Amino acid sequence: MSSVYTETLNKLIEEFSKLPGVGPKTAERLAFHILKAGQSEATALAEAIKDVKTKIKHCQICYNLSEQPICQICSDPRRDKTLICVVEQPKDVIALEKTGACKWVYHVLGGHIAPLEGIEPEHLTIDKLIERVHSSDVKEVIMATNPNLAGDGTTLYISSLIKSPGVKITRLARGLPTGSTIEYASGKMLTDAIIGRQELD
Repeated sequence: MSSVYTETLNKLIEEFSKLPGVGPKTAERLAFHILKAGQSEATALAEAIKDVKTKIKHCQICYNLSEQPICQICSDPRRDKTLICVVEQPKDVIALEKTGACKWVYHVLGGHIAPLEGIEPEHLTIDKLIERVHSSDVKEVIMATNPNLAGDGTTLYISSLIKSPGVKITRLARGLPTGSTIEYASGKMLTDAIIGRQELD
């Protein structure tokens, strides 16, 4: 780090530079913004960061992010609990919810199966999903993993474990481009994919 800056400022720049998409110049700008900001603004940012790390947990049912033991979606009586939409990450829930077309509940896997990256089925919440499906009146499991090789492989693996009479397994329609991610798809594209979801063989 620069010997021109104080040790404390260098430390702040270093921490900002660890954020995704933040290069050295942006890290410096952010650090100087905090330095020039009022005490209350800087403290509010620090408190918000601390709260994110201390208050946000995983929902005990679906593993989405929540500040309560059960998230708002799982506790919403208007949601159809017989439909479970399986996604890789909490950000995917946000993207799907923005469409306004989802009346189901979710299950967040926490990623996808990727043996080359050291991510095996036991590292995800797949076992908990199987328990949910087999212990409740679930009629349909909508696989909304990303439409790429890892997402498709994860879908096939989970489908082989879930298959049972009375449980339909569907996949979001291929209005989603192959190789893309749910998180960055447009609302219209996701809505079409939801409506046009297809049953897996």
